[in-house]
Amino acid sequence: MDNSNLNQRYQHPEPNILAEISTLAATTKDTIDLSIGDPDFTTPKAIIDYAYEKALAGQTHYTEASGLPELRETIKAYYHDNYQLDFKIPQIRVTVGASHALYITLAAILTPEAGDEVIIAQPCFSPYEDEVVATGGVPVILSTKPENKFAVQTAEVAALITPKTKAILLNSPNNPTGNVMSDETAQQIAELAIQNDIFILTDEVYGDFLMPGQHFTPLAKFAPANTITFGSMSKSFAMTGWRIGYLIAPEYVADVTRLVNEGITYSAPILSQEAAIYALQHADEFAPIFAKEFRTRLEFIEKVVQTIDWMEIIPIQGGIYAFADIRKTGLNSVDFAAALLKKTGIIVIPGLAFGQSGEGFIRIAATQPLAVIKKALAKIKTLQIDDFKE
Repeated sequence: MDNSNLNQRYQHPEPNILAEISTLAATTKDTIDLSIGDPDFTTPKAIIDYAYEKALAGQTHYTEASGLPELRETIKAYYHDNYQLDFKIPQIRVTVGASHALYITLAAILTPEAGDEVIIAQPCFSPYEDEVVATGGVPVILSTKPENKFAVQTAEVAALITPKTKAILLNSPNNPTGNVMSDETAQQIAELAIQNDIFILTDEVYGDFLMPGQHFTPLAKFAPANTITFGSMSKSFAMTGWRIGYLIAPEYVADVTRLVNEGITYSAPILSQEAAIYALQHADEFAPIFAKEFRTRLEFIEKVVQTIDWMEIIPIQGGIYAFADIRKTGLNSVDFAAALLKKTGIIVIPGLAFGQSGEGFIRIAATQPLAVIKKALAKIKTLQIDDFKE
């Protein structure tokens, strides 16, 4: 047997830049890795201790498929207390991270035979497009532009809506660009969704990470009946390895995501759910500490990049990344990343990994200690534009 026995889509797969970078980071010695989206912080000890005590008490079994009732209540309370949003418990289901939540949602709302379309704002987290295709949908790319600070333009969204449009997929604060959607734009997108009877799929995992003067409002505030929200403990509580997230959707959608998930994971890991309860109940103790550190790191990156004549920086509004413009070097983003690694030992992610709209840029992750970031930027600053013309 050979690969002709595989799904035709995977017999000759497209290169996966993110996966290749991850492998490179894991297998190359003596590098500075500014590619990874995994915070360098360890999960707070209090969260670990809480989960440990629960394990000792016998919490080592399956949970109800939609998640521990106490966790769903905690998520409900979190949105009420922080955003004055009131969801019903049946709208909330716990998942194995936000990507799992997105996948089962897409499987629930898309009908492959109908050619259902999902508008995806790029640059974006690359699995978005893959998940739409894997669930039988048709990705329709909305290319945001650097001259607009990669902000979504409502008129451009409207121009892409067709009778087959089922949803628009957004991410704010955005990975990789750092753009934060304004309330004005959010309201306009909400009105479009309501008028055209389409879903808004909103990835809000970076909602706690805002630069000074920025403001974040969940999109569910503007179109609750049309919005499906994806959240995660990964970034705000340094819990990437716990693999725990959630979705909040209209009840009829949440019901179907449970059916979709029945044969996939059934339930999320119970100890991760227990840890999430403690994390959310003590969010004010943990998330601000991490957010402050990321602000410090990003402000430093932004300041240094502004002094490099062959590199520019998109103003960072939120998230944990900087999106730097390297077009003056004359290299595409993949070749630039390769050259940077060869010359400095620094690993970054080419903008092309986030879609064609990201070409000409690189993503610099602020997920290393400030001392490491300073060392990396000092190396980059020694390079001249002629160094990239060899």
